[in-house]
Amino acid sequence: MRRLLSFSVSAINSSCGEFDINGTTDIDNRAKELVFERTRYAYNDAVEYFDDNFLSDILSLGLDMEFAKEDTTTTTTTIGGV
Repeated sequence: MRRLLSFSVSAINSSCGEFDINGTTDIDNRAKELVFERTRYAYNDAVEYFDDNFLSDILSLGLDMEFAKEDTTTTTTTIGGV
């Protein structure tokens, strides 16, 4: 089971971006949920269906992660006086 979880964390990181598996932000919680769902699919030997069944969740999370990165970069640049 740990191996499947580890593979799922890597897969979600690759699809959506980096997240903290122990984090408590909305993004971290959504990513964890996808990790658990992907692990469930892998455990039941159906991982090939995961991407299609969770495509909207994967895309939404990936976009939100990018927007969060942009907000951080913009804020840092603005505060830095550039």
